[in-house]
Amino acid sequence: MRAVLQRVQSASVEIAGKDTRSIGRGLVVLLGVMEGDTQSDAQLLAKKIAQMRIFSDQEGKMNLSLEQVGGEALVVSNFTLGGDWRSGRRPSFIRSARPEQAVPLYEYFIAQLGRYEIKSVQTGTFGADMQLHLINDGPVTLMMDSRMEGV
Repeated sequence: MRAVLQRVQSASVEIAGKDTRSIGRGLVVLLGVMEGDTQSDAQLLAKKIAQMRIFSDQEGKMNLSLEQVGGEALVVSNFTLGGDWRSGRRPSFIRSARPEQAVPLYEYFIAQLGRYEIKSVQTGTFGADMQLHLINDGPVTLMMDSRMEGV
């Protein structure tokens, strides 16, 4: 499972030109479910995301977690995180999980993230056409992969 985290002052996602969901201070999580991912991958990433110390304390040091600052999360599915660009000029997405595997794991990840002391967890809609609007804070952007050693 792969995630791109962006620390934001605020963010919103417009879904199919109609529904808009938004958050204040917190994290935008672009989540890609890969072939072979399991609930263990979702649990690991949810815990890391909720507890990673990437928010500034009173001294300006990144010492506080999303839980500690009472932040919010906006989780948006993103199959393109599984893209393999190494061959040719068009990326291949064969490493991304098919919807029948990805949707339950995406929903499971959201449920796991919601178990932590986070003010609000908003979501996009899996597979929908979405426009994401955000104001980066920092900017602080991290890439996570549940299969990387040392995670």
